[in-house]
Amino acid sequence: MESTAKPEKIGGMFRALRYRNYRLFFTGQGISLIGTWMQQIALSWLVYRLTDSVFLLGAVTFSSQIPSFLLGPFAGVFADRFNRQKILLITQGLSMVQASTLAFLVLTETIEVWHILSLSALLGTINAFDMATRQSFVVEMVDQREDLSNAIALNSSMFNMARLVGPSIAGVLIAAVGEGMCILINALSYIAVISSLLLMRLKPFVPVKTESKVFQSLKEGFAYAFSFPPIRTLILVVGLISLFGMPFSVFLPVFARDILHGGANTLGFLMGASGVGALSGALFLAQRKSVLGLGKVIIFTMSIFGLALIAFSFSKILILSLLLMLFTGFGMIVTMASCNTLLQTLVDDDKRGRVMSMYSTAFMGMAPIGSMLASSVAESIGVTYTLAACGFLCAICVVPLALSLPRLRKMVHPIYQRLGILPEIATGLQAASNLTAPPQKR
Repeated sequence: MESTAKPEKIGGMFRALRYRNYRLFFTGQGISLIGTWMQQIALSWLVYRLTDSVFLLGAVTFSSQIPSFLLGPFAGVFADRFNRQKILLITQGLSMVQASTLAFLVLTETIEVWHILSLSALLGTINAFDMATRQSFVVEMVDQREDLSNAIALNSSMFNMARLVGPSIAGVLIAAVGEGMCILINALSYIAVISSLLLMRLKPFVPVKTESKVFQSLKEGFAYAFSFPPIRTLILVVGLISLFGMPFSVFLPVFARDILHGGANTLGFLMGASGVGALSGALFLAQRKSVLGLGKVIIFTMSIFGLALIAFSFSKILILSLLLMLFTGFGMIVTMASCNTLLQTLVDDDKRGRVMSMYSTAFMGMAPIGSMLASSVAESIGVTYTLAACGFLCAICVVPLALSLPRLRKMVHPIYQRLGILPEIATGLQAASNLTAPPQKR
């Protein structure tokens, strides 16, 4: 097969872009994600404008994300058994239909809260399959395994560049022409990612021969991931951060309007500031040549994330709130992307979809539960104290992780001697120690 890599070298921070398929994916997905963030901001503002209810803000987030918790493991089985490119074409096409329907209802002023809840649940179901497949599809676009961690870091950079640009544009458009135009732009943006998928030149798909049933495959995936304490710790870290930390995004419309006394522009600025911090974190990871020391980095960034949330919850000054959002975005993305990078580096290809679906379930699946819990509590004690409690819980989660590092280091030492991967990655993971995969059968 003809190589998809460019003959010339691309700088270390962007080395994964030398692969044609990855460049296509990076460009198409980047355009689509700007639309996704525009829709998310528009929908949050629309719901709060129509209802003035913090609980309903949480309910919409819950309905859009709970399918990832319920269906994520099954989606991983699909990602391991079927052509991942075709799965993504289907999920992106269905997402385009969902956004178009939502845009029509908003633009014709016939939208009601039950429409939003139903369509959010539909999108969440689509995303459950899309996320598990997309996470495991990265390895098919990058020929050299040593560039995989860079590709994942660049994915995070792309995601957070869109997180910076999308809300900023949405804030202006909402004030000028309303929420419907933002959602319509998102529907059109799916053309870019669908086109990029169709233009890829991939190796012929070879179905995995398996006689095991779906539930047997699920059982194998769970046993593979959770029988080994280090990888179990990794998934737990992601789940806890999502459960206690992700609700902050649900509360941002409340902080923007009622605490900082702003409008849709203020909400866009807050999301944009978080995006700047997250983009900085993603670029910080992209410039790293190995994963050496990521264990300590994760402990540090989890602490930053929790403490920044506590400080933000009590801030009533826009400039200070924006600054704290920078630290929040940085801490969150470095923690999550580091976990993703180390999982992707070592997981067996035939179990990649299932393991990454567990990552997606921990990441996106725990968030709606946290959002509903936090929204319910906020109705009683207010968003300030609720968000402060969330930040405190994120911060103290660091303690058991830090205490377990020596034990985990001993467990992974013999594993990397048998894996036969690049020495610099093996050394880095041995030092990081808390994010690894189980021994492979020989």
